[in-house]
Amino acid sequence: MIDHKCATAPANVEIYKDLWIWMEQNDGELSRVALEMAGIGRRLADKYNEKLVGVLIADEEGEKMALQAIEYGVDKVIYAKNPVYRHYRTRPYVDMLASLILDKKPNYFIIGATHNGRDLASRIAVRVNTGITADCTEIDIDPSKKLLEARRPAFGGAILANILCSRHRPQMASARPGIFKPVDRMVGRKGEIERIESRLKEEEVVTKLLHTVSREEVDITTAEVVVCGGMGLGKKEGFKMLEELANELGGIVAASRPTVDAGWITRDRQVGQTGKTVHPKLYVAVGVSGAIQHVAGMKASDYIISINKDAAAPIIKYSDVALIGDAYDIVPKLIDSIRKGKQQLREGKITVPKN
Repeated sequence: MIDHKCATAPANVEIYKDLWIWMEQNDGELSRVALEMAGIGRRLADKYNEKLVGVLIADEEGEKMALQAIEYGVDKVIYAKNPVYRHYRTRPYVDMLASLILDKKPNYFIIGATHNGRDLASRIAVRVNTGITADCTEIDIDPSKKLLEARRPAFGGAILANILCSRHRPQMASARPGIFKPVDRMVGRKGEIERIESRLKEEEVVTKLLHTVSREEVDITTAEVVVCGGMGLGKKEGFKMLEELANELGGIVAASRPTVDAGWITRDRQVGQTGKTVHPKLYVAVGVSGAIQHVAGMKASDYIISINKDAAAPIIKYSDVALIGDAYDIVPKLIDSIRKGKQQLREGKITVPKN
């Protein structure tokens, strides 16, 4: 366990209260990670009797987003409004958030570790003189001391470090996207909205947004079925076979880091400590050895099937079902079996139980 130590400490930590989350938005829409932060925030707030406050920095579109945040479990939304805030820019967001923190004194503050969240979180921590634990995979609160227990992989994933910030407030952590699940939306749920009108003018902002360029990325974090390929495939062309299997299962293809590094598939498909975290209903690992860095990104899957030549591969011990053999022999037979099953289902020869 590591405890952040800083030069000075706040005069009275007892005046700090509430659990804050940053409600990240993109072009007038709440991001997926904002709902994930609301999910972990709600669970912690209920467990430890905290008030969950979402901080939303946006333009006039913030009204609908604030209501949506409440329906996803937030008790109160602090909504800072200004046309300047439509798109994320570092300085305006940092200035507003730091001002709010210094004024209202939250005890905890959790931010999604997206590209924007990582940029924002570290700057906020410096501005308000506190510590931050980055890219966490687990977050809890010590009920006796009310300390945020922020956990993240360390030493190449060999250990899970539990990091505390006992002397400074707020206690901050950034949470890896895809780890925490949103709560079910409760349409019509009531909550409080505190509106703050910012007087910041566009000409006062040093950086200017000229245009945005979007790159098509595959979001593997929301898939219910993930078929992941590893170096055991032996060649790039093996992913065509996995694509066929994924299509039959209604899922999406993912990959281990070595295959990404080898240029066999794009990085947005990478599962693992340095990639994305997934928690599908079904995870099929084909030719994946199961290094601890990879397992960190998929161990929360509901059901895991592995296909591997090596009966001693680490992935086997995490699997509900392990098929030992050549993927190029097993996967085509599996695809054929699924297709035959679908055909029999269409012909009424087999039925699927309702429960």
